[in-house]
Amino acid sequence: MSATAVAPLSVLHSEWIKIRSLRGSLGSLIAVFAATVGITVLVFATVGRSEVTSGDDLLLGAFYALNFGQIAALAFGATAVSCEFLNGALRVSLAAVPRRGLFYAAKATVVGGCAFTVGTATTCTAFVAGQAFMGDDALSLGDPGAVRACVGGGVYLALMALFAAGLTAVLRSAVAVIGTLVPFLLIVSFVIGDVAGSAADYLPDRAGQQILREHTVGSLGPWTGLAVTALWAAAALLAGWWSVRRRDA
Repeated sequence: MSATAVAPLSVLHSEWIKIRSLRGSLGSLIAVFAATVGITVLVFATVGRSEVTSGDDLLLGAFYALNFGQIAALAFGATAVSCEFLNGALRVSLAAVPRRGLFYAAKATVVGGCAFTVGTATTCTAFVAGQAFMGDDALSLGDPGAVRACVGGGVYLALMALFAAGLTAVLRSAVAVIGTLVPFLLIVSFVIGDVAGSAADYLPDRAGQQILREHTVGSLGPWTGLAVTALWAAAALLAGWWSVRRRDA
């Protein structure tokens, strides 16, 4: 096998080692699963069956705790990239991988792959764990939209992690990115939704979470909504790629 064929695999492996070795990144990735599943079990075990089944969309309600898991996904994407901007780490990385495009693509691939793997395991586990408390009212994977939501939820978490990763490559600070995105998702998105009407459907979180619904609300369907979130992530990654290529290490 030629050296050029081995090089991308070696870079991917080195980026995986970074993720696994950094407590901030690994801890955030673990928190995606722990927070989502833990809050799901706590809520479904305590609030009562009648309250859980009183919502307009039971499938969306089954993934209520994903609102907290997505914060951990944002933190994972941000910390996985921000480590390169501490203590001259980026200079060391670029000395080992002079092709900046390859370096950046490998990092984005590993971040997205890890987030998707953990995210899908999280959504499937949370769905099954939560419905275990519902008795005769429980949803199953055979119900309309359930499998789509479990898999699509993993894609959504991966896209949010990549969105944060791209912005971190631009701002070079996980604190700045998390400090901006978390209030936006928890507060601003809802405020904008109340005043902006259908335009708010195209915000990254609102669009992507259409994949979790049994019955869509607004102007976007499940997959078109996820595609809108993918465009947000792609735009952030493109801006990050430009920043890594053009700015000094």
